[in-house]
Amino acid sequence: MYIQNASELIRNGHTVAERHARRLCLEGAEAALSAVEPSKLMKSKVRLAGRKLIADSNVIDLEKFKKIFVIGGGKAALPMAEALESILADKITAGIVNVLDSQLRTAKGKRRIRLHAATHPLPSIVGQEGVLQMLELVGKPDPGTLVICLISGGGSAMLPLPAEGVDLVEKVEITRRLLHSGATIQELNAVRKHLSATKGGRLAERLYPNRVLSLVISDVVGNRLDSIASGPLYPDPSTFKDAERILKKYGIWKDLTPGAEKELGDGVAGLVPETPKPGSRFFTKVSNVIIGGNDDACDAVTRRLNRLKCRSEVLTTGYEGEARSAGMFMGSVVSYKGRKSRPAGYVAGGETTVSVKGDGRGGRNQEFAIGAAMKIDGNKGIALISLGTDGLDGSTDAAGALVDGSTIERSKAIGRFAEESLLRNDSYTFFESLGDLVMTGPTGTNVNDIAVAVLV
Repeated sequence: MYIQNASELIRNGHTVAERHARRLCLEGAEAALSAVEPSKLMKSKVRLAGRKLIADSNVIDLEKFKKIFVIGGGKAALPMAEALESILADKITAGIVNVLDSQLRTAKGKRRIRLHAATHPLPSIVGQEGVLQMLELVGKPDPGTLVICLISGGGSAMLPLPAEGVDLVEKVEITRRLLHSGATIQELNAVRKHLSATKGGRLAERLYPNRVLSLVISDVVGNRLDSIASGPLYPDPSTFKDAERILKKYGIWKDLTPGAEKELGDGVAGLVPETPKPGSRFFTKVSNVIIGGNDDACDAVTRRLNRLKCRSEVLTTGYEGEARSAGMFMGSVVSYKGRKSRPAGYVAGGETTVSVKGDGRGGRNQEFAIGAAMKIDGNKGIALISLGTDGLDGSTDAAGALVDGSTIERSKAIGRFAEESLLRNDSYTFFESLGDLVMTGPTGTNVNDIAVAVLV
């Protein structure tokens, strides 16, 4: 079981109908997390047939390569690396992947792929050292070398290597300010790419002419390869001028530190080469394979709920925008749907943002849940769970939260008010008081967020 406090969350329902709806929501969430377990995704798309490595529709003859290196990083890098080792075994020459420090402390066993610590959501010097070691391991590019890159959610922060002249501390501060300003993942990545020596296709540039196979678990709405981990092995459609525009939009441009100001200013002036664009030769020897994403999680929810006699459907796998607003919209949708037929389940996936203006604790899934609770208030037999598939929502230890039609009434009874909690960005305290935080711990994967609503 991924959800550690499922029994408590079910008991928090005040009526039989609420408890049943909560149980079904949790069943759906469990199915989603199980379906996107990285080793399952790897083994469903990657296999060895004799001396041929088959990754989806790509067939690579291993006889053509003298060396096989494995590099990469992200929240799912550890189980991805373990699965790849079980497939390729001693055919791997060597490897290094950046994993969360918490995973490194608990990992056991000998490996051909060495694990290196990294941090998230903000990058650190320890992760940068891991990237430098990866580049040193691969060495001088050679057509007789196969490099397999394992990329997953969190890779932008966990695979840091600033452009020459840019200090990592500068890049961290810019990232932090963009996150707190409510910038979209696409905006954040456009800036990060133009302050990086590896993102935005620059890793492909460094590795050329090695043969490169990139195995990707997507944490980006629409599975955009130019955005996942900031697209280290994919053409970059954004420009230095885009980065400038975004930083001005959020009032950060005027406060840039000298290194970042020079790099971006020189880029806008054409004095620094742009990131590699579509059609560049650097991508001619790169194959990018998405082995899993939000679709897999949402589809797993509908399969589980349908088996439990709860007719269900996926509403979207692309919700974005301010978390509380997205939650309110989904709450409105399921309230309307509930007038027609029950039991029914509705699933949505995506990734929202939070514009942090208060001094509280919380995360986008918890704010999404409060927004939904405000719209389903008073509706009997409705429950909704919103959680991050990585098990970490914002800077909290919760994955998300579970609400039902009586959540607002229960919160008022103990002196907690939804509007005030949103104003202070203090959704964690709101749900902690109700006992409705969803606790999973780090799941070892990340395919965005999911919301599951059940009407009974």
